Amino acid sequence: MPTVAYQGIPGANSEIAVRQHFGADVKGHPCDDFSELFDLLRVGKVDYSLLPVENALAGSVSGAYELLLDHDMRIRAEVILHVHHALLANPGTKFEDIKSVRSHPQALAQSDRYLKRHGFEPVVWYDTAGSAKDLAKKPEANVAVLATELAAELYKLDILAKQVEDVPFNYTRFLLLGHDDPEPSDYNKTSIVFATRNRPAALYECLEGFAAHNINLTKLESRPRRNRPWEPIFYLDFEGYWQDDNCQEALMLLLRRAAFVKMLGSYPAVKSDTVGM
Repeated sequence: MPTVAYQGIPGANSEIAVRQHFGADVKGHPCDDFSELFDLLRVGKVDYSLLPVENALAGSVSGAYELLLDHDMRIRAEVILHVHHALLANPGTKFEDIKSVRSHPQALAQSDRYLKRHGFEPVVWYDTAGSAKDLAKKPEANVAVLATELAAELYKLDILAKQVEDVPFNYTRFLLLGHDDPEPSDYNKTSIVFATRNRPAALYECLEGFAAHNINLTKLESRPRRNRPWEPIFYLDFEGYWQDDNCQEALMLLLRRAAFVKMLGSYPAVKSDTVGM
């Protein structure tokens, strides 16, 4: 099995996404931050890295897209994880004993109504899996954490309640990064980044080829261009494999009209109508 780097400690949602894609026997390599994902892959210490890029509730993950632009990695696949939060406590702790709940601010916010309904005081912690690891290392009475069921298994905590998040459609999108282009599958996406020229209708001209060749765009997001203030760059995902005839025609037109274009990858993707099934 390959070695796959992910951000976080064992038990994090990123590790669950790695297992979802490769199976439980995959060798995960935890990393402190996103930059380390790219560094380990660049020097060959891991086979792949898994990068979270956006959440259905919180939007784009800060810093992820800038790292994709800065490095010459290739997107190998898309992974969509349905994120769940479980209420965990030290063995022997009863639900009615709980007074405070620790976790990452996002997990606390995503379970806010649940916490208020039961009168639990939210306590901000640096990480979901980290809150579980720390509680296991230093048990405290009347304290629980919000983390994954995998974290409960790894750190020997009891699961007091499952799926306590307030909304059911909490999904995180990950991109699997490697060095080579994957073979096309039945359903593919292509991700690129480009900049327009500074003139009227420049964005329209860049996108015209996709409409003309009946290509569906699944993401278009502008972000600041760091070396040129107030001149944005655009991250674009579209359906299709870059070697498809219609995709090549659209990309050729984009190359002629854009200030620059960078291919991030063309890869097997997850159909939106299968998410959550």
